[in-house]
Amino acid sequence: MSTEARAVHFPAADWDGGVHPYRVGHRKLGMWLFIVSDSLTFSALLIGYSYLRASNVWPTPFHFNPSILFSSLMTFCLLSSSLTMVFGVSASSRGDWKATRKWILITIFFGIAFLVLHLYEWNHLIHQGLTPFALPAEWVTQYTAADGTLPSPLFGATFFAITGLHMFHVFTGAIYLTVVAARVKKLKHEDVEISGLYWHFVDLVWMFVFPLIYIMSVHIDGH
Repeated sequence: MSTEARAVHFPAADWDGGVHPYRVGHRKLGMWLFIVSDSLTFSALLIGYSYLRASNVWPTPFHFNPSILFSSLMTFCLLSSSLTMVFGVSASSRGDWKATRKWILITIFFGIAFLVLHLYEWNHLIHQGLTPFALPAEWVTQYTAADGTLPSPLFGATFFAITGLHMFHVFTGAIYLTVVAARVKKLKHEDVEISGLYWHFVDLVWMFVFPLIYIMSVHIDGH
């Protein structure tokens, strides 16, 4: 009878105690953990928004022209910034720091354009009378239910909270990318890649915010 022992191979044995277990750098792992935790934050906000919307008389004040067209332009800016960020990360992988800086600066430009357009929209809605706890008088009259139930004033609170938090992420992302662009020659490719992960996450969040808050709030005549 054979008594030969066979060694069992464990995947963890591939790591010999170095600083990058499973070939993921600490900084990239940290960014992924941040993205996961921040995803939970936005998920909670959007689920709460959906619950409030379903359980109250909810205004649908955004007309296709100009509101949806305007927000679509904002969406175009963010989608374009994701594309230019891909080009920047690709240039970084080739060691082309000049092209990397160029594409990152273009990404920042689109991000700032998004912020400017969003602040213009906020200013317009505030001048109409929308606040975190009150609706414009015109909206109250227009969206009061047939049984006399008033539309929920929480529309403003949820709108400003969710879009404001997203704008804060875009703003901090623009600052982050500015630092990366300024120090690109001193950084590693992984650093540029990590900044790209953050920026793509910010853009992805908007792909949920845009349909839930804007598209589902399109005003339809007669409704």
